[in-house]
Amino acid sequence: MSKFCKRLRQKCSEWHLLRYLHHQANCLRSPVSDPCDNLDFHSGHCSGTMSEVAEKIRQQIGWELRYNSIPKCRSGLLKYHPKREDLPIRSMKDSFTTALLPLGSDGMIREHYVNHLGRLRMGRMMEQLDIFAVWVCHRHVKVPNLPKSIPLPYTFVTLVVESVEFLHWNHMAHIDLKLCGHVSWTGKSSMEIIMYLQQKERTIAKAIFIMVARNATNTCPAPVNPLNPANEQEELCLKLATDRRNLRRSKRKFSIFEVPPTKQEEDIMYDIFTRTKGNDELDIYERPLPTSSRWMSTSFQNTILHLFPENLNSQNTIFGGYIMRNAIEVSFITASIYTSSSPLIKYISDVMFLRPVRVNSFLKLSSYVVYTFGKYMQLMTIANVMDANTFEEEQTNVFYLIYEAEKDVPEVLPRSYPESLWYINGRRQFHAYLDKQKEQKSNPLPVILKTTEKENDCS
Repeated sequence: MSKFCKRLRQKCSEWHLLRYLHHQANCLRSPVSDPCDNLDFHSGHCSGTMSEVAEKIRQQIGWELRYNSIPKCRSGLLKYHPKREDLPIRSMKDSFTTALLPLGSDGMIREHYVNHLGRLRMGRMMEQLDIFAVWVCHRHVKVPNLPKSIPLPYTFVTLVVESVEFLHWNHMAHIDLKLCGHVSWTGKSSMEIIMYLQQKERTIAKAIFIMVARNATNTCPAPVNPLNPANEQEELCLKLATDRRNLRRSKRKFSIFEVPPTKQEEDIMYDIFTRTKGNDELDIYERPLPTSSRWMSTSFQNTILHLFPENLNSQNTIFGGYIMRNAIEVSFITASIYTSSSPLIKYISDVMFLRPVRVNSFLKLSSYVVYTFGKYMQLMTIANVMDANTFEEEQTNVFYLIYEAEKDVPEVLPRSYPESLWYINGRRQFHAYLDKQKEQKSNPLPVILKTTEKENDCS
């Protein structure tokens, strides 16, 4: 009876997993284009340059740039912690803003954002998106009874980078870059932020971040202003953001690391084994590789970084954008060595920030090629924080990145069962990306965005 119950539970898990995967595919293939991609209904507000945005954030929270091993105490701000019912309702238009990265006119700034090929450093762009997402949170959260001389009693933390999609390959480092974004969904203390990168009025990337509001001392959640759509387009935008939230919950529930693979995925794993078992079926150590393929266990690169106070955020922990930048650059090295070329980054997804990284730590980054398909590679980059005193490791982030090479790449193959789970997880990530591309071909992202008179006055 116990064996029967166990088998029944397994069948139920497979059934729920298949329902989740079917739901995910339907969401990605939805014929309804995202109304948030059409910026005509936004305010056109401009916050200045990204340097000015960073300065505004520092001023609003009262952050001193000087490093202290014991950060400035902010407990005095807790008495200004608002109740949610006291916060006014906001619309998406209220938080919308743009900011400029003057790559075309400022050579000193441009040097920090150009790679050896003359293209934009995408890791640097992730740093700027992280800062900009925090600024969008600042624009959304309004505390009406807060005295003007008192810093905002909030801390905004990046919880998840749901996706960053790079829409054009020619990201030029000598042309000004514009960042646009707004809040698209709110919970009690969390917000979804949609952002766009533009050059010459063309959208070159779209990002979706999930941010969390914390109190002044970063010890408990803080309420955020409720979001009420101001028009029909905002209502549609909110509906799709709510669908994404529900999908994120399902995704975590049916992770490959939590429930068994489906029957189809088990067949894929067994097929890989039969292709690599060789003549001696019992020799698990001498398995031959098929032509034009590589073992996953040899298709990785890693590095360890010594962290310093220059990369601290206002909470006296390492800035999340710095971690993302280095993870992307390690993944690019991994993809380049794997293909013997300079592949292009296409997609980043499902980046979760599991714990803060303190300055008295080392950051260990390991990047693996976990799945390949034609010219594409799905990479998984793991970030572990290592205590500089005890040398104990904890995982802090996992990044999923897709790169495209100029020609077909060698097939990567798992050698062990854990690697097979990585392979199946990478396959799921990649095919979800393919489904999204199919949907966008029928509903392309607008590339010419309306500019208002107010936006021209960028102050």
